[in-house]
Amino acid sequence: MTLLVLGLVVPTLNGTATTEGQLWEAMRRLAPNALVYTMSFMTLGIFWLGQGTQLGQLGRSNRNYAWIHLVFLFAVTMVPFSTLLLARYYWLRVALIEYWLNIVLLGAALLASLEYGLRAHLFREDDTHDLALLMRGRILIAQALYAGATLLCLIFPTWVSIALIVLIQLNYVLALRIPILGRF
Repeated sequence: MTLLVLGLVVPTLNGTATTEGQLWEAMRRLAPNALVYTMSFMTLGIFWLGQGTQLGQLGRSNRNYAWIHLVFLFAVTMVPFSTLLLARYYWLRVALIEYWLNIVLLGAALLASLEYGLRAHLFREDDTHDLALLMRGRILIAQALYAGATLLCLIFPTWVSIALIVLIQLNYVLALRIPILGRF
């Protein structure tokens, strides 16, 4: 997560008589970077909590489970790239879709580790079924929401999709209870 901040570069201003106005204008131009940085930080935070919940339920582990989590970490290492790409080209669909594919990879790896852990009986037995339903539901619902928001860029400008992704992330960060979604 700390590597994300490398995408926020302090503006360089020309001339020795730099004014407050020039600095404010340069900072304004950084707004897309700051927004996408915040989005990515929330994304990683959400997935970190999901991974922590999963790991907290482990009764034991094995090599295959560890490798699945290494795939998850691979997806994490790609987030600074997809963040910078979206920050620099936020108006282009390709940048948004690549960002979303990074989220898909994170979700797929987390879901794969859950499913593998269940099949290999790696989790503690107490309430495994209920917890598995909850974790699976959160992953699948989030992925469906991210996909829907991203697909809207085919109809609307990309900023609409970005705004919806931020709202989805805020829902998961704030853990709002939406009655129609039940426990998820």
